[in-house]
Amino acid sequence: MLNTPELVDSLVLDLDAAELAQLIKEKKISSRKAVEIYIAQLNRINPAINCLVENRFEEALQEADYADRGLAEGTAEGALWGVPISMKEAFHVSGMKTTGGLLGRKEKTMEKDAEVVRKLRLEGAVILGKSNTPELCFCQETDNKLYGRTNNPRDIKRTAGGSSGGEAALIAVGGAAAGLGSDIGGSIRFPSHFNGVVGFKSGKGQVSQEGSFPEVTQELQERMLGIGPITKSVKDARLLYNIVAKNPAANREFDNFVMNVLPDSNYPMADHTRRLLDAVFQKVSSEFEVEREMPPYFGDSATVWQEIMSINGSAEARREAYGDNTRNLYNSYLKERLTGKSEVHRYLSWALIGASLFKPSDKRLDKIREFLQHGDHILEHYLRERILIMPVYHKTAPKHGVVYREIFSIRKSFRQYLPYVAYANTWGLPSLTLPLGSDEKGLPIGIQLISSNGNEEALFQLGEWLEQNFRTYKRAIL
Repeated sequence: MLNTPELVDSLVLDLDAAELAQLIKEKKISSRKAVEIYIAQLNRINPAINCLVENRFEEALQEADYADRGLAEGTAEGALWGVPISMKEAFHVSGMKTTGGLLGRKEKTMEKDAEVVRKLRLEGAVILGKSNTPELCFCQETDNKLYGRTNNPRDIKRTAGGSSGGEAALIAVGGAAAGLGSDIGGSIRFPSHFNGVVGFKSGKGQVSQEGSFPEVTQELQERMLGIGPITKSVKDARLLYNIVAKNPAANREFDNFVMNVLPDSNYPMADHTRRLLDAVFQKVSSEFEVEREMPPYFGDSATVWQEIMSINGSAEARREAYGDNTRNLYNSYLKERLTGKSEVHRYLSWALIGASLFKPSDKRLDKIREFLQHGDHILEHYLRERILIMPVYHKTAPKHGVVYREIFSIRKSFRQYLPYVAYANTWGLPSLTLPLGSDEKGLPIGIQLISSNGNEEALFQLGEWLEQNFRTYKRAIL
């Protein structure tokens, strides 16, 4: 069969970063050609998806030429040499803007790369551009007043999730070989689940947040933050994580681990997700010791997460968006609801109002610290040789705005909908999300694997085993 240009382009878009890196290394495709293919794809899909908010295409082509010269001269080094990748808008890239989706930061150009960006560049990665987020990365729907809304490429009427929604949508539609996101409340895992890509949230303190915006300075919130890759394969998730992490994942064989598949419970779960979880249980039962029990503190995780995110009424985020005048918060929300013409999206203003309502007292904070200290000790033992297998959300990607209403309701419905995703944040645990099935509409279902810090390699190994036995990433076609 003849390899027409259209077929070659399609094959390149389907490759993961490791596969493309190998082809570039073997000079079967030039870095420039790969970058040109991805630029053409982004130009084609972005009007419908609105995932890419700032590009550096000219610089990327120059860097691709440099990569090709290095290969020709025998000086090329790096696991991602000449490979085009993308970046969540939250990470500083020298010469590019970091706005957090705020109109007031629309001219904020950075002079220095984030630490994770620096590490990826050292491995030869070529950055194509930056992807959309909600304002200040503060909610699970990617929409803001500066760049607008990102759509799910599987169905543009549906949410791409957030806050790494632009990045996951971009990878789902083949806009880059791999990407990078961050997660303090499901911000890698919601988008990975909704868009049908692989996402890895690192555990507490494992990846530097230097050069990430907004900076997380409160220590209880910082333990919940994880920075990690959004990719087409588990192999790539491992590759990028080991590049950006402070220390590469320790070698852990997963053969002797107990696999705990979350059982039916009082928490919502759609039938298609329940059936997939049962199928995963049956499959892992053939190879591993299995159980189905609720993990320790599962019922408390969402409430504690909400309280930690509401410390000081999220004063730093409020000042970033509104300055020191707290009245601006309420006025902005009302103005946006009535006219749609405020400077800040109603998603952010309503979330900040909620934070002020749920703000924990100093006495309550002391109780939370005691609770976390005790729970950390219990979970360190519980997860030493155990992997939790659970959903990311109770259903596949809904229409725009639905997830936001479910999580940011004054009826505190987050207690029902958020525990699946809040568990890894509250306890600072690494979590790998991968697409293993789909619902009756063909929308992807992501399942997450969670364990303790130090067990990252075991998660990657189980993820690769599941990829071999279930549906895996398949590029969205527009």
